[in-house]
Amino acid sequence: MPTNSNGNDEPGPSVKDDELYEKLRDEGNSKEKSARIANAAASSSRSEVGSRGGSSPAYEDWTVEELRERASELEVEGRSSMTKDELIDALREH
Repeated sequence: MPTNSNGNDEPGPSVKDDELYEKLRDEGNSKEKSARIANAAASSSRSEVGSRGGSSPAYEDWTVEELRERASELEVEGRSSMTKDELIDALREH
């Protein structure tokens, strides 16, 4: 695992549930997504976090313009030249 700015392997002081964060990172989730989920779980319970997820249509149902707007919000690089499938992959990996 890469070291943080403090020079150690800890995820950082902003992560409230280190164990869950590490599990999510091991599963291949991004640092940002892992921290967001771990912190949400620490604020309530792990089972509540999974059950209260939002309802949004699948990325495949979005238009390319909608996907680019979301990619822009997340600052995905190269989004303007990506195909719909590439945008979907980039958003899922973010």
